[in-house]
Amino acid sequence: MAETSNKTPGRNWRPLAYVLLIGLVLFVVVVMAINSVKPDHITLGKLDARVKGAAFVKTNQILIEQLYKNWLPNDIFWPTVFLDNMPNFQIGELEVVRYNVRILRDNLSRMRTTDKLDPSAEAAFTALSNDPYKWWFPSAESKWRLAHQKLEDFYRDLKAGKSFFYPRADNLAELLSQYASLMGGVNTRLINAPGDVERVLSVEEAGKGQKGSALVEVNIPWYKVDDNFYYAQGVAYALYESFKAIRIDFIEILKDKNSLKLVDKILENLKRCYFEPLIVFNGDPDSIFANHSLNLSGVFNDARQKINSLIVALKQG
Repeated sequence: MAETSNKTPGRNWRPLAYVLLIGLVLFVVVVMAINSVKPDHITLGKLDARVKGAAFVKTNQILIEQLYKNWLPNDIFWPTVFLDNMPNFQIGELEVVRYNVRILRDNLSRMRTTDKLDPSAEAAFTALSNDPYKWWFPSAESKWRLAHQKLEDFYRDLKAGKSFFYPRADNLAELLSQYASLMGGVNTRLINAPGDVERVLSVEEAGKGQKGSALVEVNIPWYKVDDNFYYAQGVAYALYESFKAIRIDFIEILKDKNSLKLVDKILENLKRCYFEPLIVFNGDPDSIFANHSLNLSGVFNDARQKINSLIVALKQG
């Protein structure tokens, strides 16, 4: 009598299905982990001391290169489309680079504001003005590559004496004023991250005693507190790298204004913004959980206050 098999058809496929599922999960975890790694601090290497502005231009080139090599905010493909922390960090980075290149175009590369715009600096800024969430026709990455190339053209012309970089106190003060404005907006959102706060007095207007019209919207849902945190970190990271370049290119001005120690303190504060919590918490003052937004705000705003002091020093005498 033939023996009846107890095996259910298809049961032999279950181990393979489990292996495939585990492999898929591991793939997603690894891909998302790799794409969530924040960039290292920049090392410029040896610069040509004869080229004014070399550190500033090269630093911005490296920041742009970091962006186009793995730009995530416009990603529509699985699984990186589900990332949100690193894309917000990159948007913060981009904000600072845009400020840098705009001031390079408008001030640093011109003796007077009536002078003709440098074509390479102008082209770099135009490329950086592209929609950062656009992935096609043209993609954001293609525009960032173009901006990188135009800054390389600008650097080549600097070495050839066809383009110029003017490390003057007034130009640096203008750049720092733009930084302070950007940081004011970032800090307003950091210190008002709790979900029950919707409209507050902006940081810039709080000290002027203005009411009503100075109120800004800061309604940040609880699930976006980490997005706001990483955006602020991206701004702080790019500012830190920019100040390292400023310390090199504006060294004589900073010495003349007795401001080198102040710049070092700003660098120290910005570097302290570069920490990585396992989970971004938004705890209450009496909670056992940290409020990472406020922790970041403390050192970030201290840097902003010192930048304001540096602006005053640059404008004096």
